[in-house]
Amino acid sequence: MVVGAFPMAKLLYLGIRQVSKPLANRIKEAARRSEFFKTYICLPPAQLYHWVEMRTKMRIMGFRGTVIKPLNEEAAAELGAELLGEATIFIVGGSCLVLEYWRHQAQQRRKEEEQRAAWEAMRAEVGHLALALEALQAQVQAAPSPGALEELQAEMREVRTQLRAGDPPSTPGASSTSQAVSSPKK
Repeated sequence: MVVGAFPMAKLLYLGIRQVSKPLANRIKEAARRSEFFKTYICLPPAQLYHWVEMRTKMRIMGFRGTVIKPLNEEAAAELGAELLGEATIFIVGGSCLVLEYWRHQAQQRRKEEEQRAAWEAMRAEVGHLALALEALQAQVQAAPSPGALEELQAEMREVRTQLRAGDPPSTPGASSTSQAVSSPKK
């Protein structure tokens, strides 16, 4: 994943740089043409950058107490315009990164909400199934016991065998009436 993402990052950086380069060039041209822009926007950062750069180089070479001369106005204006152009490119690139981060966070939040909603739906379904299971268990408990069913089946078998044999079912009241009915005929 990282190997595939790296060329995309380079391509994205190159695209941002190409898009923001005309903007930076316009800023440089404005710095060259406008006296106010050159004096108050370009020169102070250029002189500060030159001072920090020269101070660092002198310290690295071992010269500690040297005085650094400021740049002439033409070179400072050019350096300031260049710094401003690079800062513009950096700001545009940084803004793209921040916007991409926010978009990614919003996408993550949306995914989490979808997962949470799916989880709640599953919980509701499990609750519904638990209620259905309880109702079925109550029905099973209300059903007659297996012993009562076996007794009923045995009685049914007895009735069937008697019906097949042609004998009327033997019930206590039915046997006395059948004998009483059959005896007067003799």
